[in-house]
Amino acid sequence: MLRKFTLEYWLEEGWYIGRLREVPGVFSQGESLQELEENIRDAYQLMMADEEPIAHTAVQTKELAVEV
Repeated sequence: MLRKFTLEYWLEEGWYIGRLREVPGVFSQGESLQELEENIRDAYQLMMADEEPIAHTAVQTKELAVEV
């Protein structure tokens, strides 16, 4: 499955630094924008690999509004 996210990035001391806006905690850096994009993808995949599904048969979901 292909998901799209917003990559926010900036230059700092010659490095491209970035994060995925929609996924808190996914940050990375690279010497080029292309390297940053590759590293962000890797960081996202590593973070999601650590996610363990909740092993409860009665798990439910609902939308929740949060004022920002």
